[in-house]
Amino acid sequence: MYLERIKLEQLRNAEKKYQMLIQRRNELNELARMVREERDLLVKRKRELMDEMNKYKELRNKAVEEMKKHKELRNQLQKKAKELIEERRKGKKVIIKSLPLRVEEVKADLQMLEYKQETTPLTKEEEDKIIEEIRKKREEYERLKRELEKQKQIEVELSEKEKTIDELFKKANEEHEKVLKYYQESQKYHEKFVQLFNEVAALINEIRKKHEEYMKIKGEADAVHKKVVEMRSKIISIREENRRKREEARKMIEEQNIKALRELYSEEKIEKFTEEALKALKRGGKISLIG
Repeated sequence: MYLERIKLEQLRNAEKKYQMLIQRRNELNELARMVREERDLLVKRKRELMDEMNKYKELRNKAVEEMKKHKELRNQLQKKAKELIEERRKGKKVIIKSLPLRVEEVKADLQMLEYKQETTPLTKEEEDKIIEEIRKKREEYERLKRELEKQKQIEVELSEKEKTIDELFKKANEEHEKVLKYYQESQKYHEKFVQLFNEVAALINEIRKKHEEYMKIKGEADAVHKKVVEMRSKIISIREENRRKREEARKMIEEQNIKALRELYSEEKIEKFTEEALKALKRGGKISLIG
């Protein structure tokens, strides 16, 4: 009986500890679930920020591409304008500012020679001489006129170049304004991208900490669960041992009862009982099973 009480006490203590372990395991599992949900919410927020960050990255890259395109156009326009400026500079070098005046001077000299030929009495020698002078002067005049016409054409071309240069610089300035516009846009998007990048980096750190916390709690819960399994096995073992002891006791009692009955109803006693019973019946009495 004493041993049975000890076994029962062990079983009660084991079952009590088993329930406490189950409660602790469930508490840890619930806490782990809450921490896991917090971690998953952070992961979801990180994905949202990543999507937004990628959107601003794409906008920034598009703005940079536009900036590069207009920068290339601006540079091409400026290069063309500078080439025309160089051509204009070279063209100006061939311009003789005094050429129109020189043409007028030669023209006046020619007219004076012609007038002298027509109005002044000349000897044959003098006339031949003046005719030669007139021929040379006319040749000079025609040559200078051709040069003047050519120079006028050059001046027209230079004037057109001047207008083209102004137009090119105007367009280059317009492209430069677009370069500045897209640069500012790209900077704005880049700043937003960097801000989101930093937020994502901070979230990743929080997620890491939450995951570590979750794994720690889950590890504790798993350790407690292992103890739960061990305690359940121990309880089953104690119950099995108690059942086995009861079965052994029951069998022992049955064997003792059988032995007692066998001793009680031995063959000699059975014969004696039978004779007495027959006599009793003959006398009309009652049969008693008590020997």
